[in-house]
Amino acid sequence: MTSAAFPLRRSPAGQATRAAWWFIVALVAMAALVSSFSNVQRVPPDSQAVVMRFGKAVRVQRAGLLLAWPRPFETVMLLPGPARVLEQPIVTLMRDPRARALDPSPSAPPQDTTLPFNDMSSWGFHPDAATGAGGTPFSDALAGSGYVLTGDAAVVQLAATLYYRVSSPIDYVLQRPILAAALERITAAAVAEAGAARDLDAILVARPELLAADARMAERRERLRGDIARDIGHRLRALEAAHAGLGVEVARVDVQANVPAAAVDAFNSVLSSLQMAERNTADARTAAETALQAAQQRADQIIQEAEASAKERVATAQTETQTILQLESALSTNSDHGLLARAYRERITQILSKAGHVTTIDPYDTSSLVLPGKAP
Repeated sequence: MTSAAFPLRRSPAGQATRAAWWFIVALVAMAALVSSFSNVQRVPPDSQAVVMRFGKAVRVQRAGLLLAWPRPFETVMLLPGPARVLEQPIVTLMRDPRARALDPSPSAPPQDTTLPFNDMSSWGFHPDAATGAGGTPFSDALAGSGYVLTGDAAVVQLAATLYYRVSSPIDYVLQRPILAAALERITAAAVAEAGAARDLDAILVARPELLAADARMAERRERLRGDIARDIGHRLRALEAAHAGLGVEVARVDVQANVPAAAVDAFNSVLSSLQMAERNTADARTAAETALQAAQQRADQIIQEAEASAKERVATAQTETQTILQLESALSTNSDHGLLARAYRERITQILSKAGHVTTIDPYDTSSLVLPGKAP
């Protein structure tokens, strides 16, 4: 048998079979070698990797060269690095397109201009808004989608975008299938709670006339994003304490606040009315101030004229009575006996100079004096 089998090895068919066998063995060995290095890869600088062994996370690999067992023994999952910030828009807080299509235009006039407050279209409600295409009724959640209730019973639209980082890669891998939905619900709940804890003016500048009344509103508006981010972080830590962490941490939250489109014209009308009232008040104050200044100037002028006239009259009276005062003083002290005669001569000369004809009578003459009378 040995001598019979030996010629088969030397035959061409035997050699071909042997060569095919060794070729298959070489291919299997090469495939095994390639498979053994299939999980040897490079982790980029902005990424990290989690090594799963039979579905269980066993280790985390940072940036660099990763050595792992070949599949299916170990599976490598690349994740964003701890420094990379991921973005997720919160769709729950967006206005549903079906409801937005039925929203009235901000500039659309009410149907009944005589009853603006009884016309529900002026408040953002359309008669057709309760039903969609084909007469299908809209639910309350759909009709009120995108609106957040504030603490003063107003509504506001808060568009939020969450920015987060991966803090626990293993938890992130385990919760990855439900991560987006969980972050959506957590962020929406935090935004709704922050809106309910604030008045409308503590979220956005809706009524500028109240700014002077409460200066703390601007500070509360600045803290809105920070309060929402802290609330989201608190909820994430609560999940970690319950051993259901999502493996992420909040980087920041961007919030854009807007009033409903149907209320824009109402706010603009109130603002225009307030501006017009302030302008009219300023004009009235200016006119009143001008009248007050004119009256004050006239009063000052009258007082100055009266004081000048009084001084002039006093000075004239003092001048006219100066001689009499001097005469009285001299007579009372009996210091100048001839003063009365001198004063008489000075005054009588002025008086007689104005007369046309003067008749003098000697007071010491006892003779009779006949004066001509009036001619008949």
